This record gives sequence, structure tokens and C-alpha cells, in this order.
Amino acid sequence: MPALMLPGTSSDTTQMIALLALVAAALTFVEYVGDYPSIIEFRDSPPFNRMRFVALFLTVLVLTLICRGMYHPTTLTVWLESLGVRLGGVLDFPYSPVRLMVLLADDSMSPRQVSMIRSHAGIAYVFSLATTLAFLLTVRLLNWPIRHGAFNFWVNLPLFDPTAGGDVLYRLKRDSHVNIALGFLLPFLIPAVMKLASETLSPISLTEPQTLIWTMSAWAFLPASLIMRGVALMRIAELIEEKRRRAYAQAELQAA
Repeated sequence: MPALMLPGTSSDTTQMIALLALVAAALTFVEYVGDYPSIIEFRDSPPFNRMRFVALFLTVLVLTLICRGMYHPTTLTVWLESLGVRLGGVLDFPYSPVRLMVLLADDSMSPRQVSMIRSHAGIAYVFSLATTLAFLLTVRLLNWPIRHGAFNFWVNLPLFDPTAGGDVLYRLKRDSHVNIALGFLLPFLIPAVMKLASETLSPISLTEPQTLIWTMSAWAFLPASLIMRGVALMRIAELIEEKRRRAYAQAELQAA
């Protein structure tokens, strides 16, 4: 979307990006229609992947429209920009993730460019928080993932080998805690790493619209995705633990 909707992108770049998008779409289609899973987790447990896709899609779309408003302003782009300014202002408090992203701005940036960083960070972070909260409600209120049938461990977790060693419950809970911890820490760690990298390497220019859009989208989406995966793994561990308790109780009744 940024390459197609924003001016200044060459036709060769647009065609290359469109080709990559088609390849990614084809791989995703083959993954979902095939009988045997390969790399995509929770493909048979909606709406886990659907929520992540919609969140990333809306984030990139809204940020692209805001950047497009800099060249071709419309009522929608002006409203989205004002919304981003308000959200960024609310979330831009000391030690917040949004404040850390704003601190990446250098002295050469204009006040408008700094405001764009703040508004993009605010909107992207709100989308990530809303997606995480929506998934938590789906797990707790809608009894995900067993509301519409049994959970197939192999199909939904193709990269997790239950025979690799150690108790499955311990490994699931350990991976869950690691994912949730990283999800909480990454919004703070990513700006710090980018700041340190800019002192030794060529810094990322957040004045370029496409760089700004993808940087903010990745910064907000990756932690939310990790937290959702951690919550999902913990939910699977709870289901396995509950099934074990029922099996042990039934075995004790039969023995008695």
C-alpha cells in the first residue's frame, strides 16, 4: 500500500513490491489449502491469524493515508492526522514507548516531521493494544480455541515438537512466558537499539514516509504478535493440563 498509494515511488520499485506481495499471498494460500502444515501457526484456530492480519492491515493503511495527506489532503486524511496527533499526545508521556520513539528524532527534523513520528507511533501503538485486548477477550469469553471443535496440536503448532524432550506443559509455559516478556519489553528495547545503532551505523531516516510507516508498524505489531502467541500457548497448556486431570481422575475411579 505505501508503494502504491504514496507519490515518488518508481515504477520498477512498485512492480518489485507487487511481485513480492503476490509471492507471499501464494505461499499463504498454499499453506492454508494444504493438508499438511509447514510454518504458519494456529492456521486452524481462527480468529488468531485473522486478528493479526487485520491489525497490521489497518495500521499500514491508516499510516499510509496520513502520509498521503501530506501530498493530497482530503477530509479523511485530515481527520486521521488529527486523531493521530491526539493519540500521540496522550501517549507521549515520560518513559512511554511513544516518547522513546519520538526521542529518535534528530535536530535536523522539522516540528511537522517530529509530530508525524509522534502521531504514527500513537496510532500504531493503540492498534497493537486494541488487538491484544481483543484476543484476550476472545480467549476468556469465547472459549478459544475449542469453541467450534477440538484443537489439533500438530496442525496448529507445526514448529513445536512435543517429542523433543521434557514435559510438554513445562515447555509450553516456558515459551509462553518468554513470548509475553519479550512482547512487553520490545516497545522499549527497539527504540533503544535503534538509537544505539544510529551512533555507529547509518541511521534510519524517519523522514521518509515509507520508512516511517514500516518502522512504526513493525515496532507496534511485533510485540503485540508475541504477546498474543504467548497467551495462546498458555491457553493450550491449560487445556492439556485440564485434560490430564480428567484422565487421572477417571483412572482413579476405574481403579477404585
